[in-house]
Amino acid sequence: MEMADIRNELEKTAKRLAGFRGSLDLEEKEARIAQLDNEMLHPDFWNDQEAAQKVINEANALKEQVNTFMEMNDSYENLDVTFELLKEELDAELQAELEDELMTLTAQLDEYELEMLLSEPYDKNNAILELHPGAGGTESQDWGSMLLRMYTRWAEKRGYKVETLDYLPGDEAGIKSVTLAIRGHNAYGYLKAEKGVHRLVRISPFDSSGRRHTSFVSCEIMPELDDDIEVDIRTEDLKIDTYRASGAGGQHINTTDSAVRITHIPTGVVVTCQSERSQIKNRDAAMKMLKAKLYQREIEEKEKQLAEIRGEQKEIGWGSQIRSYVFHPYSMVKDHRTGSESGNVQGVMDGDLDQFIDSYLRSKLS
Repeated sequence: MEMADIRNELEKTAKRLAGFRGSLDLEEKEARIAQLDNEMLHPDFWNDQEAAQKVINEANALKEQVNTFMEMNDSYENLDVTFELLKEELDAELQAELEDELMTLTAQLDEYELEMLLSEPYDKNNAILELHPGAGGTESQDWGSMLLRMYTRWAEKRGYKVETLDYLPGDEAGIKSVTLAIRGHNAYGYLKAEKGVHRLVRISPFDSSGRRHTSFVSCEIMPELDDDIEVDIRTEDLKIDTYRASGAGGQHINTTDSAVRITHIPTGVVVTCQSERSQIKNRDAAMKMLKAKLYQREIEEKEKQLAEIRGEQKEIGWGSQIRSYVFHPYSMVKDHRTGSESGNVQGVMDGDLDQFIDSYLRSKLS
């Protein structure tokens, strides 16, 4: 990289940081952090553990946003000083170090920009993720378990907590369905990019003839809603069943009817939860899932009506195919909405999804 190119990149970086500073309103955020820290010192703070956790989460998210900006700003200032030194006396090793650090800072700015753009009402919330294999028996169920591993790996890389709310194993391999709670700041904001049908093309390990198979799994994403969100659910509209929980492999299997299935009769929406040994806790968790599903359904219906008014040919919901994962006759993962693709199939299956999530979110925000 020529010195003039480095100078141009530094100028771009300075402008981006100035833009972030303008939209962040650091003084307001620091005042809010002080207010939250003060709440945590109150002797009754932990009386309501759920409310306390919300305060902690908000404080941590704000501190991370402010601290990350300050760290990036410090990095820029150090790079600017290094550039001035290089202008006085060229040093190939120092220049190479400057170029590497400038690339790292640019990548950090890109990620920070995306986080700031996640500003829709529930982007910051935890996410509920459901996987449902399509027709195809063992082959589709195995594909479901591969996606389960992919999303678990992705969440762990981001430092999110993953809890299995419901798990129904396949007859021979894989899963019939699974529901996860993925908890962490902006979990829903990122994962909403994954809502839709995921298609796999490969030589099936379950086919003795070695033929190529195509399998489909639908992924449904919902925000985990706070108690202050009102969703009208009447008790008489619910059918509640209890049954014995089942687990895969060495997972705990209950000897009591602790698992809960709730059917919302007017819509036919069904939710199940068996993550806890307590029927009461499973019922509470299932009601939260039902609330999220009904709220998501209501939002999608409004979006569909608006699209019809505007005359848009737009598919709402998770029925449309969004991405293909091709293992054979070549290796490629391609997102059909953005055109983003990767030849590193194994990396994607190990949780390297940020390329696709980033492309989708930027396409929606542009």
